[in-house]
This record gives sequence, structure tokens and C-alpha cells, in this order.
Amino acid sequence: MNAKTFELSPGYAISRVIRGGWQLAGGHGAIDGTQAVTDLIAAFDAGIRTYDCADIYTGVEELIGAARERLRNERGAEAAGAMKVHTKMVPDLEKLAGINRDYIRGIVDQSLKRLKIEQLDLVQFHWWDYAFPGYLDTMGWLNEMRLEGKIRNVGTTNFDTPHVTEILNAGVPLVSQQLQYSVLDQRPANSLAALAAENNVKFLCYGSVAGGFLSDKWLGEPEPEMPLENRSLVKYKLIIDDFGGWDVFQSLLRALRSVADRHGVDIATIASAWVLQQPQVAAVIVGARNQAHALANAKIMDIALSDEDNRQIGAIIAKSRGPLGDIYTLERDRTGRHGSIMHYNLNAGKK
Repeated sequence: MNAKTFELSPGYAISRVIRGGWQLAGGHGAIDGTQAVTDLIAAFDAGIRTYDCADIYTGVEELIGAARERLRNERGAEAAGAMKVHTKMVPDLEKLAGINRDYIRGIVDQSLKRLKIEQLDLVQFHWWDYAFPGYLDTMGWLNEMRLEGKIRNVGTTNFDTPHVTEILNAGVPLVSQQLQYSVLDQRPANSLAALAAENNVKFLCYGSVAGGFLSDKWLGEPEPEMPLENRSLVKYKLIIDDFGGWDVFQSLLRALRSVADRHGVDIATIASAWVLQQPQVAAVIVGARNQAHALANAKIMDIALSDEDNRQIGAIIAKSRGPLGDIYTLERDRTGRHGSIMHYNLNAGKK
């Protein structure tokens, strides 16, 4: 085991940078399937050998399945087996009241078929509203399928500390939680990190570059006006506001740029490397639009931040106001600033 891999569960190792799949779902423009498969394999060759997808990312499980098939055909079963795939299960809000075992098993079987495999490496479960109690039953059904061999590992996505506690107390062997973590958003450290350490639950982190805000592109730029280009930017602009506003954000970018200069990389690489060194963090999930981005993202695993680097970044973080609270609490308030921009029925109308 080296700094570029992490053993998430006994005998199951992942790369510390995970290739995100959301950008392949079509929300950022038309997708060329053949090129997408080539780019996915480029990430594999750069050392990013773990992939993140979801039942709600249209066509992404199929693309990753095609990349694995191409690896198998061109390089053999061992190469295909080295590609680890994490998927998410996100039942629509409107479906939560009627969730049953057959429905959950059907989603798992659908992911197996799309990915063209017999066992899912990791299923990460998200639940929109705790007022519906079916999340605990669902975790139990996923664990049943783990015991049957259809799933290797089970995890959660964006569950807060009390509900992760409830799931663990029910005897479900969680290995991970996928959550938002960045120099701007340190809610995982508020309470969940301590529980996770006690129960050997690791964090798989998205949002480490805040939708692109934590990059050289925004250094020295004036505060953007609403409406922003896409919902992702709106989401992370709200996080910047909670952090302390645009001026404090620019101070953070300047600090990150100074650290990046010492390492010969860009701001985004340093921002992700900072997350990677936080307690309980196993990996960061990053998007890549092309092969060049894959090569740049692989450099995250090579960065070792010094005490001076951390002091410089920490001095700005100490000036921040938030965001406050537990994991995903702001986003669950459907009438609030963060929750009102979320889409809660992402499978509606999909086959």
C-alpha cells in the first residue's frame, strides 16, 4: 500500500483520487461516448483507477461498463479487475414513502447490468428526507445483498451524524460516507469525523474544488452576479457566502496560490490535496473533461503539504464564519437558501 492507494475494507484498495462521473451525464453538454470511454481509460493509465457513478447519472454506468469491457478485451481480466467502480443509489423524494425490498433490489440489478459485472464494489446510499423511516430498512436490504455477494461494500451519502449512528447501531457494516468537504466547507469535522474514527468509516469527498471556484480562474476576479452559469456554481457560491464572502474567499485563493507556487502546481490541485490529508479522508472525487485533466488530477496524490503550507491555509480558514452544522443539514432544508436549489426527483422520467 502506498500514498496513492487506500485500503477501504479488508482486501479492497482504491486510488486516493476517484474519477467523478457526473460530468458524463450530459449536464455539461453533449457526450461523445467513444471519446468518453477513451478518457476514462486515460484516467486509469494515470493511476486514477477508481470511478464514481450513480443510478441518477444518465448513461454514466453504461460508459464505465464499456470502459471496463474495453480494458478486458485489450489488456485482459486482470486490468479490468483493477478498475474499481463505486455507484450511488438515490431514490427520488416522491418515491420514499413506498420504498420496498423489490424496488431496492431492482436498482442494484440495474446497476449490475449497466456496468456488466456480477458484484458492485461499493453502493453508496442517499435518502432525501428522514421523515420517511425507510432508510434503515433500505440499508438492511443492501446489507442482505452484500451477504449474498451482489455488493462488496456498503456506504452512505450525506447522512448526518445521528443517522449514521443509527445505521451503525443497526449492525450495518458501513465502510464509507460520500460527502462534501473542502477548504471552504469543513462540516465533516464538526461531529461526524469523531464518530467515523470510532467505527472505521472513511470519507470519499466531493466538492474539493467547489465546482471550479477553487481554481486559478477565479483568483483576482470580481464577485459574480446571479444568475450563475449552472446550478453547481450557484450551490458553491452559497458556500463561499457562508465561508465569509468574496473578500475572504479571495484571501484564501491567494494563500492557495502561494502554496501552489512552492509545489509547481495549480490552485485546484492544492485545494484537493488539503482535503486528502484530513482525518478519515480516503479519497477525493474529481471530475475530468479530458485526458489532460486526468493527468493533472493524478498529481493530487503526489502532493505532501508542509507545516508551513498548512499554517498559511489554516490562517485564512480561521477567519471563516462557516458553513456551520452537520453534514448536509443546510441542503435538506427545502425552503432554505441551499435546499431550495436542489433537485429531489432525479430519476423522474428516466428509463
